Amino acid sequence: MTASTAGDSTATETHVYLPSADFAKNAAISSMAAYDALCKEAETDYQGFWGRLAKELLSWKVPFTQVLDDSNAPFFKWFADGKLNASYNCLDRNVEKGLGDKTAIIFEADGGEVTKINYKDLLAKTSQMANGLKSLGIKKGDRVVIYISMSIDGVAAMQACARIGATHSVVFGGFSAQSLRDRIEDTGAVAIITADHQVRGGKQLPLKSIVDEALTLGGCDSIKNVVVVKRSGSEIAMTAGRDQWMDDVVAGQSTTCEPEWVEAEHPLFLLYTSGSTGKPKGVQHSTGGYLLHAALTTKWTFDLKADDVFWCTADIGWVTGHTYITYGPLALGGTEIVFEGVPTYPDAGRFWKMIQDHKCTVFYTAPTAIRSLIKAAEANDAVHPKSYNLSSLRLLGSVGEPINPAAWEWYYKHVGGSKCPIVDTFWQTETGGHMITPLPGATPMVPGSCTLPFPGIQAAIVDETGKDVPNGQGGILVVKKPWPSMIRNIWGDPERFKKSYYPEDFKGKYYLAGDGAIRDEKTGYFTITGRIDDVLNVSGHRMGTMEIESALVSCTELVAEAAVVGRPDDTTGEAICAFVVLKRPRPTGDEAKAIAKQLRDWVGKEIGPIAKPKDIRFGDNLPKTRSGKIMRRLLRSVAKNEAITQDTSTLENPAILDQLGQAY
Repeated sequence: MTASTAGDSTATETHVYLPSADFAKNAAISSMAAYDALCKEAETDYQGFWGRLAKELLSWKVPFTQVLDDSNAPFFKWFADGKLNASYNCLDRNVEKGLGDKTAIIFEADGGEVTKINYKDLLAKTSQMANGLKSLGIKKGDRVVIYISMSIDGVAAMQACARIGATHSVVFGGFSAQSLRDRIEDTGAVAIITADHQVRGGKQLPLKSIVDEALTLGGCDSIKNVVVVKRSGSEIAMTAGRDQWMDDVVAGQSTTCEPEWVEAEHPLFLLYTSGSTGKPKGVQHSTGGYLLHAALTTKWTFDLKADDVFWCTADIGWVTGHTYITYGPLALGGTEIVFEGVPTYPDAGRFWKMIQDHKCTVFYTAPTAIRSLIKAAEANDAVHPKSYNLSSLRLLGSVGEPINPAAWEWYYKHVGGSKCPIVDTFWQTETGGHMITPLPGATPMVPGSCTLPFPGIQAAIVDETGKDVPNGQGGILVVKKPWPSMIRNIWGDPERFKKSYYPEDFKGKYYLAGDGAIRDEKTGYFTITGRIDDVLNVSGHRMGTMEIESALVSCTELVAEAAVVGRPDDTTGEAICAFVVLKRPRPTGDEAKAIAKQLRDWVGKEIGPIAKPKDIRFGDNLPKTRSGKIMRRLLRSVAKNEAITQDTSTLENPAILDQLGQAY
């Protein structure tokens, strides 16, 4: 069966892949008829639909009587008079159901050492940690920053915060001291949980010393305690009265801790994401609505079964690690893999070896990882998926950015043995869980398309005025109705929340995803076409162009002006391209290379290594309109090495286009 690709003017033929009859028979949602019935239920009685699922999937200490309160839109409240605890829902309830001895986490360290922990022991560890945090005076409503690598301790620290009603904010271990400082200041956190080091690709990388540096940068006076998990055991500096080892904080603490029953709207976590203006946004998520969607999408999108071994390769520093490691699979009593290392160490067969060793059944990773592993596999048979036994796999997933059809086909054939459905999931930090995705037992799959909205999600494509556009025409992706796991606010900045996500253009009625999309004329399938704002998607991580520009310009002795755009990249999807005007004559040759390296290192120090520009281009000035606006559209063409077709007559100095053509 073939159909033409959405939005492809050449209408190349693409395959439609159907789930196998075997898969469909046992799936939670087993046919398009079942999918349609759920969508119809949500359409007919929206509140009844979400209320039913919240009662079925979550355990409530105080049942809710109201599903949705939209009286103060867009500050929606879900299940507001109900009380629950996220950690109880993930741990205690599974032990009470008799799953105490079931493996909750299979942890594989960078060096290959494997540690398993069952639900009973994970509950005891989390409770001890929670009591330890309470002994430091941390209580409901306090914010705790977690700056740690992938580990059982990282998951337990998040669960322990949830247990006592403290709001966690995890900062990815690759962010710099400056980025960490900014997040500590914005949250007003009272404590940091970190480790001495993290281990990645055979190297020990510092964590605690970066925390120390962040705390010297000012604005972190709210921090009373720094709790350090021992990972490497190497010597580190400890500040008396502020820093303590986690082992000492939990020593002698009881392994039982009564959960703090919180209102469904209580902030479970804050997670920072890049916006189109410089300052990262503290995305605030609730407890009840968020946990419902985490559990529901794990059940329907990943079709999680009691005997599955689920592996999401994301880091807990990103939302994918929150929803599909710390909360979703555990809320369903699943078994999951947590991996400390990187996919290419000791070689590029690491993922395939781990799937083989742990008999992984559901595997969820990012297109960037897949594309880099394709390259490695094509160069070396030994690390090709065919050299490993991947027969345990039954379902594959993709997340973080649109997956290109060629990578989808390779993943389907070589990793899934042409038998595993692929769920290509579209969602965001702000949405809390999957928004548009195939359901593996029901949805016919088209490579490169995230297919159809999750039941109950009212996704649509509109023009600049908010009017629906017909299928086959591109436009702006919006969500027309609120949903339980949506962002509640930008921490401390409700005005920015409204402006960013419920803009006046749409009369404040629709959630603006910030992505462009198109729907196939015949099938109505969605394909995401890329950001509509100045945010780049590099390896599945959102990076604000303005944030990178600000970092470059803060190198004040060197940089006079900078503009950052994205260009397509075969591995990372998008690459960061920086155009820089220096406070000195424009460099060339080796000197330009040396300055480019200096600027990359500077951005790495200011934001983190993920923000380092791939290309740096120097010019005497930047192309601007007569009113002084940087012509970013033109820079995007230069970055892609395209012939310039637009009018450049307004340029004061047309020679700069040649200058900017040279990348370092």
